[in-house]
Amino acid sequence: MTEPVNPPPLPVTWRPVRGRFVAYGSAAVVVIGAIVMAIFISEPFMLPDKLAIVVFGCAIAGILHLLGRVRVTADDEGVTVVNALRTHRYDWPQVLDVTLIEGEPWAKIDFSDGRTVGAMGIQGSEKARARQATAELAALIHTRGEAHTGDETP
Repeated sequence: MTEPVNPPPLPVTWRPVRGRFVAYGSAAVVVIGAIVMAIFISEPFMLPDKLAIVVFGCAIAGILHLLGRVRVTADDEGVTVVNALRTHRYDWPQVLDVTLIEGEPWAKIDFSDGRTVGAMGIQGSEKARARQATAELAALIHTRGEAHTGDETP
């Protein structure tokens, strides 16, 4: 049985460590590789071709940035979930629960309107760190979210 977790002080942000390292590390390698390739590529390729190689490398780095920027932030007003392509902002009364099922890629947050949003900022591959983040967010939801009604019966 897991011990109860106290809610962390607000604001708090959860981000994946390994995912950010891989995304930004790969982006740096791609951009540097594109620049080196553009410098040393042979004669049939002219300046526009070389520029296109660098721009393509930067575009790939931009896509990798979308994966590196993921996070979940909780503050006094609610929860912000920044995923690769979309940012979701929810007030505390809208938030019902957070779950992280073993084997799932990231946590899922349930809302009062029936929606469930994946929270890529809490990645299941980081095992203990992800369990801790999920427990902290669940504690915040219990104290501030829809699940906390103030008239709990035993």
